[in-house]
Amino acid sequence: MSTSITRRTFIKIAGLTIAVVSTPSGFDILSGAEAAEEMTKGVNPNVWIKITQDNHVVVTVNKSEMGQGIYTALPMIIADELEADWKQVKFEVAPAADQYKDPVWGSQATGGSSSIRHMYEPLRKAGAAAREMLVTAAASNWKVPAAECEASQGLVKHLPSNRTATYGELSLKAAAVDLPKEPKLKKESQFRYIGTSLPRLDILEKTDGTAKFGIDTIVPDMLYATVSRPYNYGAKVVVVHDAAAHKLKGLQKIFQIDRGVAFCADTLEAAWQAKKSTHIVWGQGTEPAMTNESLEKAFETSLVKDGIIARKDGDAQKTFAKAPQKLDLKYSLPYLSHATMEPMNCTAHVQKERCDIWAPTQNQTGVLMTAQKITGLKPEQIHVHTTYLGGGFGRRFEQDFVEEAVQISKEVGRPVKVIWTREEDMQNDYFRPGNLSHIQAALDEKGNVAAWSHKIVCPSIFARVFPGMMKNGIDNAAVEGLSNMEYEIPNLSVEYVRIDTPVPVGFWRSVGSSHNAFTVESVIDELAHLAKKDPLKFRLGLLGKHPRAQRVLQVAAEKAGWGKPLKKGIGRGIAYHLSFDSYVAQVADIAVNSKDGTIQVKKVVCAVDCGSVVNPDTIKAQMMGGIVMGLSSALKEKIEFARGKAVTENFDTYPLLTMSETPEIEVHIVTSNDKLGGIGEPGVPPVAPAVANALFNATGVRMRSLPMTPEAVVQALKGKKT
Repeated sequence: MSTSITRRTFIKIAGLTIAVVSTPSGFDILSGAEAAEEMTKGVNPNVWIKITQDNHVVVTVNKSEMGQGIYTALPMIIADELEADWKQVKFEVAPAADQYKDPVWGSQATGGSSSIRHMYEPLRKAGAAAREMLVTAAASNWKVPAAECEASQGLVKHLPSNRTATYGELSLKAAAVDLPKEPKLKKESQFRYIGTSLPRLDILEKTDGTAKFGIDTIVPDMLYATVSRPYNYGAKVVVVHDAAAHKLKGLQKIFQIDRGVAFCADTLEAAWQAKKSTHIVWGQGTEPAMTNESLEKAFETSLVKDGIIARKDGDAQKTFAKAPQKLDLKYSLPYLSHATMEPMNCTAHVQKERCDIWAPTQNQTGVLMTAQKITGLKPEQIHVHTTYLGGGFGRRFEQDFVEEAVQISKEVGRPVKVIWTREEDMQNDYFRPGNLSHIQAALDEKGNVAAWSHKIVCPSIFARVFPGMMKNGIDNAAVEGLSNMEYEIPNLSVEYVRIDTPVPVGFWRSVGSSHNAFTVESVIDELAHLAKKDPLKFRLGLLGKHPRAQRVLQVAAEKAGWGKPLKKGIGRGIAYHLSFDSYVAQVADIAVNSKDGTIQVKKVVCAVDCGSVVNPDTIKAQMMGGIVMGLSSALKEKIEFARGKAVTENFDTYPLLTMSETPEIEVHIVTSNDKLGGIGEPGVPPVAPAVANALFNATGVRMRSLPMTPEAVVQALKGKKT
């Protein structure tokens, strides 16, 4: 069935349409007939704004919604410049298509705290262009100068006569207006929605249960599937003993796919039972004897190897050797799971000339490419339906769950829904990389930081995901927060040693900053103590050329009462980090039970500068969510390995921070007109070092590895006493 329609018919249906098109020079804006022409070329309309004759403004969103509020924030940008009536604004989810690629990345994906940063300018221009076209259309109808007309909240008004027309009434006429080449953007003082806390457009469906996540997908004639994956990393199937499984009611088929053995059945329970009834003999795998201990030894061995220089200012080693006061330290962090609340899942229907995929994905371009490779179909024959995501954190950027569903559907010729169990999700993750750092830092005679030499051993994410972005063998994710450190240290070197282990690694919320901030901010605190200086003043003294960093530190400290006497038994720590172009400082107040080692985080005060603010509520929510996630990883989380695989299976052995353990969180937005920063990830990095620094403040114990479990704290306290 053809989905093409004539340009005239499309304009009658949609009214005014505005399309943003990525080009080598940035982006262009199309409108009216041009946008309709794009529509008639294929099944994926290149339309970002539609103003319908019934007076609705429909914004197409090209980013995935995983709790960060992007289905509201992006429409807010357009609605403000458009001068739309917010009550008339709706959103649609973009299909996977070249037209909806991020204009900066050149791919359709959500990650790197990029949604607002990358879409702010093009969407503002699109909204402003539509506003000017509507005003021109009204002026033409009334035969008056456009300068006498004004757009406001979904109406165009002729000021001298008070005549008005709705956007819907003007939409057809506006569609024929020439597109303004350089639409005039509003001044910040004229913003109506940007900078205000508007309720989310998706709040009703998420409240009443009608919101559809990937796991909610149901399509006609659908089968269910589960996959038996290798017993340990790199293992291949030797033989499958499935005679017992074939006797089960509801089983459709058992067969091998790239990632293991698939069990396809009428019900999910039948698929699970078939897998349970089947005995698979696996090969030995890459490193069948791998354990926590063997991994730790591999990291230690790599630490003495020569690495690749990621940054070199002055001569850190020579300065360190002659310095009067020195620190020679090692910091380590574990592999972590993403632990999304919604386990991995995907529904696919592969047909001869069409493929439909329903996926909670962060990477529509990746899904499209995966389906192309498996099916051999053309991009226009593949339809990606992005659902809500029950947590992303980088995990849903991967394609493993999509690959399984598409391969299985292609084999059985019917729609197939693949659902992972929690245990499968935990053990087959692309984990946050474990890492080990060696830091040599020194003070001069005046107590100023004179040298910092930092060598980090860390697996590479980019070598697998984006090999073309590896520069001189350096994974930028592994050294972020180090190579771009803003502290003004005259002699600074950063060295990267790549380690390849069997453990698969991937993007985890705030990526390298999630671990490097802990190391850097803890060492800064150690240097402040060595210099006998206040940790806040010490940091400010190292950031003289970075006023945004200074501001967030000062605001967080002031709001937390830094320098004021603490209640008995309370420790206070501070930390700061720049990530994804946003500046964040946090102060943590904690209490420590010296008998059982329990750390109770009482309060976290956060200050954030992300440049222009679209929705303050979203920023505060993301900061709070990031702080809770950062606290959970700091205090509790660690993946355990044995027998060549991850042996952590569920939340009984991978505990997360609970609601009762969540502290009071206070967020202060430091507004500025500086470069836009991201917001989904920057709340995570500073909280772990803030807590560790508070622990030192309270007990004199310095934790140089995570998590800070009660057992680890007790051990550290014992070490201090001896």
